Amino acid sequence: MAETMAPAILKPVWIDLATSDPAAARDFYSALFGWDVQVSPDPAYGGYAQANIGGKAVAGIGGKMMPEAPTTWSLYVGTPDIAALAAKVQAAGGNVIAPPMQVGDQGTMAVFQDPAGAFISAWQPAMMEGGLMGAGAGTYGWAELNSRDLDKVLAFYTSVFAWEAKVGTMGDSGPRYIEFRAGDTLIGGAMDMNPMVPAEVPSYWLLYFAVDDVDASYARATGLGARAMLPPQDFAGGRFAILGDPQGAAFGLLKMTRA
Repeated sequence: MAETMAPAILKPVWIDLATSDPAAARDFYSALFGWDVQVSPDPAYGGYAQANIGGKAVAGIGGKMMPEAPTTWSLYVGTPDIAALAAKVQAAGGNVIAPPMQVGDQGTMAVFQDPAGAFISAWQPAMMEGGLMGAGAGTYGWAELNSRDLDKVLAFYTSVFAWEAKVGTMGDSGPRYIEFRAGDTLIGGAMDMNPMVPAEVPSYWLLYFAVDDVDASYARATGLGARAMLPPQDFAGGRFAILGDPQGAAFGLLKMTRA
């Protein structure tokens, strides 16, 4: 598991992948991002692996808890009281999908679902306080909510996590884009689901990884077996692309050129 770090309350503290083939996923992301992935030898963690860059933890990779669960990346928000946070989720119209559960001596996790169906997880630290190494290639770069009822969920995230929602647009005349902030910290973004997305696709959080060159990383990913979903393109703050890994988990690549 990750080394002890300073807690980041009600901010992203961890990301991990639940996949149908952990060994293949470890190989894919190691080749793509240069991760050093170490599988926990403790059988209590079920083969959960920690990905590192320069000796610092950047992500986790493990098997799916249930065969029918999707292969997906998850975002964890830190909290000092996960039971109280779960109660807030329910009071705000969300669902507690996985009630708070202790993870060895590392901490306690829970999985929530917002009122429009997107999943987001929480982490109450013990031995593992959590933290996301940023500002380097192969590390967590951004989280973006694609929602089928954005107006409804804005109230959910601002009340449950005390995030401020700043409404803007993508470009000068593009669709609206929400920035979530916790004080001076930029948490992530949110947007209305593109109407061209098939109706069976639920609301979801998409995680982006920082890279030095989006086009080169995109070509490398597809060469390693990733599925192209959105080719590299520019936006107001930089360049990005979206792919699906060989087991089906969607993820993004991001190169920021300005804040």
